[in-house]
Amino acid sequence: MTSFPIQLTSVSDIKAFVDAASRLDCDVDVICGRYLVDGKSIMGLFSIDLSEPIQVQVQGSQAQADIFKGAIQKFLVK
Repeated sequence: MTSFPIQLTSVSDIKAFVDAASRLDCDVDVICGRYLVDGKSIMGLFSIDLSEPIQVQVQGSQAQADIFKGAIQKFLVK
């Protein structure tokens, strides 16, 4: 499992994130406070507070996490 923070600020950001997550063969979890939603669910992402950075957990190999991070690089919190 690999975990990192991201910031999504628009509907197009959410769509791009879900599209990238859906291409993975492993689970992608998004954690916001005490809530955990499926990163492949656009409705799940719309149901959480995105005004602050959120934590992403890739439940796969390090290689899968690296590919995913490359695909969503513009959303990573530095």
